[in-house]
Amino acid sequence: MEISQVAKKSGVSASTLRFYEEKGLISSIGRQGIRRVFSPNVLERLELIALGRAAGFSLEEIAGILGNEAKPEIDRELLLRKANELDGTIKKLTVMRDGLQHAAACTAPSHLECPRFRRLMNLAGTGAIKGLTTNTK
Repeated sequence: MEISQVAKKSGVSASTLRFYEEKGLISSIGRQGIRRVFSPNVLERLELIALGRAAGFSLEEIAGILGNEAKPEIDRELLLRKANELDGTIKKLTVMRDGLQHAAACTAPSHLECPRFRRLMNLAGTGAIKGLTTNTK
């Protein structure tokens, strides 16, 4: 398939496909004129990349998972570590959500007079809860 066909079928832009190829995540099987040509199994690899990104894996981690083989050997221990990491993130998000919901409904004259809000501030101040960002590597 030409790169434009892969982009259309996968929903991944041609520039991202070229970037993924540069990073070794996918590979073209040749060229047709000036256009890259990919085998049909590239769509499955793109789905695996999308799944890995959705789970929070970095592109470097995904490259390690995919390797150069037609059929990836996915490290189950790596998956378990990521699942445990997600559990931690879920717990932090739950604490933050509950604290924010309480702060929004709290009847204290000031948020600084609310013990629960102050506890949330203290957790953030001591580093127990940190900014929750998406891994974008």
